Amino acid sequence: MLIDWFTVGAQIVNFLILVGLLKQFLYKPILEAIDAREKRIATELADADAKKAKAEKERTDFESKNTLFDKQRSALLGKATSEASAERERLIGQAKKDAEGSRANQADALRGDQIRLGCEISLLAEKEVFAIARKALTDLATVSLEERIGEVFTRRLRELDAQAKALLGDALKNSPQPALVRSAFDLPADQKAAIQNALNETFSTVVQIKFEDSQDAICGIELTANGQKVGWSISSYLAGLSNKVGSLVDKEPIAAIKVPPKPEAAKPPAPEPAAPIGAQ
Repeated sequence: MLIDWFTVGAQIVNFLILVGLLKQFLYKPILEAIDAREKRIATELADADAKKAKAEKERTDFESKNTLFDKQRSALLGKATSEASAERERLIGQAKKDAEGSRANQADALRGDQIRLGCEISLLAEKEVFAIARKALTDLATVSLEERIGEVFTRRLRELDAQAKALLGDALKNSPQPALVRSAFDLPADQKAAIQNALNETFSTVVQIKFEDSQDAICGIELTANGQKVGWSISSYLAGLSNKVGSLVDKEPIAAIKVPPKPEAAKPPAPEPAAPIGAQ
C-alpha cells in the first residue's frame, strides 16, 4: 500500500490549522472564562472572608460593649444605691436636727414666757407689797411709807463702808453733772433736805443733787453719779420670791418638752410661792 505523503501533509496542516483555530477561538475564550470565573470566585471568597471577619469583629465588639454595659449598669446601680442610702441618712439626720431645733425653739419660747411671767409676777408682787406696807405703816405707826424709805436711804448713806464711800465720793467729785436721786414718788421738802444733809456730812462737801421721779424705781430711792450707784428698794426683798417663781416655771415646761410626764405624774404644783408674798 502506497502512502500519499501529500495527503498526509495536507491532513497534518489541516490538523494544525484546526488546532490553531480551536486554540484561538474556542480554547482561549474557555480558559479566559475559566480564569475570570476563578477570579470571581476568589473575589467572592475574599469578600465572604472579609464579611465574616467583619461580622466576627462586630460580634466581638457587641460582646465587649455588652460586657461594658453590664459593668456600667452594675456600677451605676451600686452608686444609685449608695446615694439613696446616703440621702436617706441625710434626710433622717435633717429630720432629727429639725426636731431638735423645733424642741429648742419651743424651749426658748417657754423660757421667754417664763421670764415674762416672772417679771409680771415680780412687778405685781412689788406693787402689792408696796401697797400693803404703805397701809401697814400708816395704820400702825402713823408714818408714811415714803418717809420710812427716805429714813432708810439716808441711814444707808451714812453707813457706807470705806470702799463704797471712796468710790461714790470720787464719782461725785468727777461727775460733770449733778448727782441724780430717783424715787418712785415725789419726795417732800424735808426728805430732800435730809438726803442733802446726809450727803454733805458723809463727804464733807456740798453735793449738787437733782431729784427725779421714776416709775422704774418701785418703792425705793436710788442715787447715781458718774456710773456709781447706791440705793434701797423693796425689790431686793423680793429677789428670793422671784427666784423661786422663776425656778418653778422653768422646771415644769422644759421638763415637759424633753420627757413628757406620765398621766399619773401630772399633778398640780404645790402653792409654795404664795407664802412668801404674805410674809413680805
